[in-house]
Amino acid sequence: MFYDTSSFKKPAPHLRDDRFHALVMLLPRESKRLLARAVLQTPEVKRALKDGWFVISRGVTPAYILEELTGQPADKGNCTAGIVTNGRLGSVIEEDRLGPWVFKSGELSEIPAPEALAQFRARDVSIKGANAVDPEGNIGILAADAAGGTVGGIWGTITARGAHWVAPVSLERLIPSVIEASRVAGNRLWDLTMGQAAGLMPVVSAQVITEIQALEILTGVSATHIASDGVAGSEGAVILSLWGEEAVVREAFELLEAIKGEEQFDAPTLIPYVREPVAAPQH
Repeated sequence: MFYDTSSFKKPAPHLRDDRFHALVMLLPRESKRLLARAVLQTPEVKRALKDGWFVISRGVTPAYILEELTGQPADKGNCTAGIVTNGRLGSVIEEDRLGPWVFKSGELSEIPAPEALAQFRARDVSIKGANAVDPEGNIGILAADAAGGTVGGIWGTITARGAHWVAPVSLERLIPSVIEASRVAGNRLWDLTMGQAAGLMPVVSAQVITEIQALEILTGVSATHIASDGVAGSEGAVILSLWGEEAVVREAFELLEAIKGEEQFDAPTLIPYVREPVAAPQH
């Protein structure tokens, strides 16, 4: 289970004074850098990069993984199709969209992603981020495409073959229930929209990596999500309590301090604003 949800219904035990403690805060772009580094250190990903298929789907968070893997800067704003920016749900103009990226045994390949996916074995890995995550570890991905976009194209194959869907997603995107949210969403449901109409595709079997799992992977520290958000440039912040042996906590703290100051990237050029869906629903 992603979280021990039973703990939501009873007081958590107090930590003893012999543990070392730290309070940290990450902005969304800093969290993305942390998640990217952790994803590349998971056993599943390391194995696929040594011998297998490793596919990075479009997405801003996956673009950070691409940067970490190649050592080259990515045009992160254009490494996606749908994006939430400029105060609305938007879509990057078609000619500017980049990705996906296919790696075969660690080498960047020209093989199209669908062709690589067709050759997937159980040991192979697909990277796709999410717009929502819930306490059960379910993720939700906004989809404007009528057939579900990337999710519609990869979910069946990955699930049927028992391959790995690794989902880096920040706790800024935590919602009560992905399943319940998906039941009230649909890209042909809306009568009015603030931008691009989108449904919410629920995925229940991904390997979710949030800041909590990322810090454990990279340093072994224990972390608890204790607060979120901010103002005047700190919107979307995730605030965490870290604890454990002093050396481990200090290592995690120093890692996060080094990530602090991650630069913001420019917003991409979007398809013009649409206030109402092009295809209105039939009631």
